[in-house]
Amino acid sequence: MASNPATLPSDSAQFWRGSARLVYAHDQGKTVLAQNYAQAPLKLQKPLYPEGDSVCHSVLVHTAGGMVGSDRIHIEADLAPTSRALVTSAAANKIYRSQGQTAQQVTQLALSENTCLEWLPQETIVFNGAHFYQQTRVDLTAGSIWLGWDITRFGRSARGETFQQGHWRSHLEIWQAGRPLWLDRQFLAGGSETLTNLHGLAGHPVLASLVLVGYTPTSDDLEKLRALKRPNAPAEVGITRLQQGLLCRYRGPSSQMARQWFVALWSCLRPVYLGRPACVSRIWGV
Repeated sequence: MASNPATLPSDSAQFWRGSARLVYAHDQGKTVLAQNYAQAPLKLQKPLYPEGDSVCHSVLVHTAGGMVGSDRIHIEADLAPTSRALVTSAAANKIYRSQGQTAQQVTQLALSENTCLEWLPQETIVFNGAHFYQQTRVDLTAGSIWLGWDITRFGRSARGETFQQGHWRSHLEIWQAGRPLWLDRQFLAGGSETLTNLHGLAGHPVLASLVLVGYTPTSDDLEKLRALKRPNAPAEVGITRLQQGLLCRYRGPSSQMARQWFVALWSCLRPVYLGRPACVSRIWGV
């Protein structure tokens, strides 16, 4: 179980208190869900093995369809030694407009020795007027690898909606043996200059990040990644090597475009850090 549990800002309003806990173990060559628990509005689908017994695929479902102000979601996932898991979500996470209350989601992920967790949820759509706080903490140990992505759309841009009111805050922390490996804190206020500033979103509605920690890409790896076809303009992307991993950023007009680029990156990286080809989930629609 992850150490130093993340804390949520207090709020006196009534809310949904949804939670999920997933514990993966390695049993005779197969990664199994040794424990699983979900409380509404979260639900966990039956484990899937589209690439054989070594990697367990799990799909989380938010049965309420989205989050409103003051909702709380808490997700935990623990991996026992040598287990492998891929976790995704059944649909986009919608954050609805509120009267000022904040919808909050905390995710805690703990990886034991020689494990790999791929955390690949579908996009989050932050409606105009929504208030959302998300915090993810990943605790790694020797030989463990975590790859995760986060794709966020601000406003329902297909309807011409922009993010003029509300706020979005995201904290990602990756630790190993009490030492921070990567801390990423972001904040966006609706209607602020950051939406249009060149040092912010530059007028784009979608911001996305892919992070790999626990495997340090070689120079050859980086060359292959940078040689991949990039999203079409006006989207902008960047690839940076971290001290013990990799960071890829996207800002642009399309969450589908961001996901397609991330899948291409993942397909190039996975044979290197896991020794297996990428196995694309059918629910992504890539």
